[in-house]
Amino acid sequence: MTWRERLIDVRPLRSSRPFRDLWIGSSLSSLGRQIAGVAVLLQVWELTRSPLWTGAIGLATAVPLLVLGLVGGSLADAVDRRTLVRATTAGQVLLAAGLVAQAAAGNRSVLLLLVLVAAQSGCAALGAPAKRTFPVRLLPADQVAAGLALQNVAFQASMLLGPALAGLVLARWHYPAAYAIQALAAVASLVAVVRLPPMAVLRAGDDRPSGYGGRRERRERRERREHGPARGGWGIILRRPTLWGSLATDLAATLLAMPIALFPLINEIRFEGAPQTLGLFLSAIAVGGLGAGLLSGTVTRLRRGGLVQLLAATVWGLALAGFGLAGPLWLALGCLVLAGAADTVSVVTRGALVQLETPDQYRGRVSSVEHVIGVAGPEIGNFRGGLLASLTSAPVALVVGGLGAALAVVTVGLVNRPLRDYRVPPAPEGPPPPEATTPVPTTPVQTEGASEPR
Repeated sequence: MTWRERLIDVRPLRSSRPFRDLWIGSSLSSLGRQIAGVAVLLQVWELTRSPLWTGAIGLATAVPLLVLGLVGGSLADAVDRRTLVRATTAGQVLLAAGLVAQAAAGNRSVLLLLVLVAAQSGCAALGAPAKRTFPVRLLPADQVAAGLALQNVAFQASMLLGPALAGLVLARWHYPAAYAIQALAAVASLVAVVRLPPMAVLRAGDDRPSGYGGRRERRERRERREHGPARGGWGIILRRPTLWGSLATDLAATLLAMPIALFPLINEIRFEGAPQTLGLFLSAIAVGGLGAGLLSGTVTRLRRGGLVQLLAATVWGLALAGFGLAGPLWLALGCLVLAGAADTVSVVTRGALVQLETPDQYRGRVSSVEHVIGVAGPEIGNFRGGLLASLTSAPVALVVGGLGAALAVVTVGLVNRPLRDYRVPPAPEGPPPPEATTPVPTTPVQTEGASEPR
């Protein structure tokens, strides 16, 4: 592998104009959300001066994600996914405009602000499962992981740049400007989605692009309207070892080893509670994730996606256990950088495996489960860490959690041979038609209650 191949794989940006548009729109939208998130935090604090209300921001964000995420999965398997994401993105644009309006009007009601935040989170939750299925429909199978790595790099970059930009914008132009940036970014995301080709759900064995307009597709669309999504969508996760193994690996890593809630206590115990050090803890994980993303060509070209995820999740747990034992600051930060890099590799490989292994007619519902695990797992993991630390100590909670996560991931790998042996489908022979979607052929899956063919 040459040094160029070790860098981030940008083939998806060259091979698919729709994916390139989607990536640009999503990157701008992510940056806008980071800026608006800081603005909401500061506005709630200025209105209430209460940590209880600033904590309520997380509740207003998480509850709609958890409640509506699964609903969005069912919708994604019943309607054209592009239409669904268009509608939910348009809703986010309108709600961002509402945030601008309340700030410009000098709103003093924290409840109004939180209602707008919750509604925006609900729109995002309804569209997220459908949006997660776009890369696998827009890219060849061997480029799906690279596309997800590009999306992850954009997200990590927005986490680093967004808060800093928010501080500059808020200091100079105050809340209306910060919310206006989010609104403009949401408009860019909406334009990108509008330009996408149709994303009607494909039936088993149908390997035509989703934009095909023949009589058969029109008949299938009528059937979907009459009968709804294909049956057995939730059970496919349990019927396919690669799916439950990949999701269980992610759930074990986040539930047992999530460290964020323990950062303040570790900082107080070992580094005299300096706020600069606490900021370095948070930045170190993002730096590791961004670094892994920029060098992601090293792993996205590997075909053993299941094994790569298992190894990355194991390194995540061991690195956080090392953080719990680390004395010098440089060693603690090094462990967090390693953990951030391992997390990015695990997220990218899991996302590609889940999308490639799921037949298209079930991708919405499976993506919603993946989305809920990605949202709820870290939050519950932080609660677990805080609870264990209150009963023991922060270092004990980190070491026990990290080693427990590594052991759980190794156990999943040992009992799940299909996940260990999983290989990304090879690249198709010859270049794909320009601007066409390229669905991944999948093995037909029988309905609930029947045995699945091998």
